[in-house]
This record gives sequence, structure tokens and C-alpha cells, in this order.
Amino acid sequence: MDVALVNPFIEGTLHILDTTALVKVKPGPPFLKVNTDHNGDISGILSVEGDLEATVAISFTEKSILGIVSAMFGEEMTEINEEIIDAVGEISNMIAGQVTTKIGDIGKKVKVKFVEVVTGRNKEILHTQSGSHVVGIPFHTTKGKVLLEVCYSDQNS
Repeated sequence: MDVALVNPFIEGTLHILDTTALVKVKPGPPFLKVNTDHNGDISGILSVEGDLEATVAISFTEKSILGIVSAMFGEEMTEINEEIIDAVGEISNMIAGQVTTKIGDIGKKVKVKFVEVVTGRNKEILHTQSGSHVVGIPFHTTKGKVLLEVCYSDQNS
């Protein structure tokens, strides 16, 4: 897996969480994910098409998303509800925009789009069938844990 193609997802996630919610984020060491378990309470799912074909999940624990959205809205959020689901969709959309720009900067043409929000720990996160591996990048934030999963197939390597 080419790190240059994973970095835009890391950078986009860091940028959006820092600028929209003023949440300080520190990425942890990446790892190879070997199952389809949902490693959060709520996730935004993105798809990438073009020179790079990928699926991406941005997963939040309940604690982290409530803290992040509380910081974004300026009011305390206490449960995962429609507002939180909408906020995860909006965060995912903003990350998609950042990633599209950053991948374009390295000479690839892609369209990154938000697909859906998945809630509940008993759900699976199914990634693109053409990707061979899923890289997980854990983030430690001032609000709790976030996990970024990236699975891609480079169409023009």
C-alpha cells in the first residue's frame, strides 16, 4: 500500500477535526485490519473513484463523537441522535473535500463522496472488493478515539 495515497486521508481527517471542532488530534501507528468489525459506535463511509478506487470509514466512539459535535455546536450533546448522525455525515463530506484536493495535488484525479453513516457496534464495515488490504489509523483526540480505515486499489500503478 502506497503511503503517499494514504496520507491525504490522514491529513484531511486531522485538518477537519482541528478546524471545525478545535479538537487536537494525534495519529497513532497504522495497522493492518484483518476483519470487518465496526470499531466504533458511529462511522461515516466514503467511496473514492477515478485513478484511485477506495472505500474509507471514519469511525468514532460515542464519547469522541459527542465531544467533537459538542465542540462544533457549542452545546453539550449527550446521546447519538439525528443531529449527531447528520454531523458525522457533514464531517465525512468535509473530509472528502479535503482528500479530493490533496490527492489532486499528487497528480491523481479522483471523486471522493460521502456514502452513508453506519451506527451500532454490531455492524460490519465492508470495504471495496478490489482492495487487498485495509489499513487502520487510530487517532487519539482530546475528546476520545477515532479510527480511520482506508482500503484502496490503485488503478494506474
